[in-house]
Amino acid sequence: MAVIAFNEADVNLLARLIRAEAEGEGDLGMLMVGNVGVNRVRGKCLDFKDVTNIRQMVFQSPGGFEATQKGYFYQGARENERRLARRVLRGERFHPATNSLWFFEPSGNCPAQWYNQWNVGRYKSHCFYAPSQSDCPTVF
Repeated sequence: MAVIAFNEADVNLLARLIRAEAEGEGDLGMLMVGNVGVNRVRGKCLDFKDVTNIRQMVFQSPGGFEATQKGYFYQGARENERRLARRVLRGERFHPATNSLWFFEPSGNCPAQWYNQWNVGRYKSHCFYAPSQSDCPTVF
């Protein structure tokens, strides 16, 4: 069962995003990036109040993903990334991205806070940040 509405175009778009943002982090890293994207659509809170679908989430500006500004993002999705995208669209979650709305790759240690959100963990080079349950109950 899907946690947000999606079609095949959404699967392909999310697949391209997770590859472009986290291919070097392997399948688990790409799944976590997918969790963040799905959470932004589910959230309807904070910076994502008006984000209601995958396309809006991917291309949100300001506040969207840097990968959409790079040519690699615009290459076709591969079957592995489409399979990973479907997994997160159907509700699979992976710590530390379980409830996260943000991630980034710092040059050193993860800051305790980023944009006033608390660090909830790191996976390889990405640090993940989640809102409080009171600020964004629909991602919990």
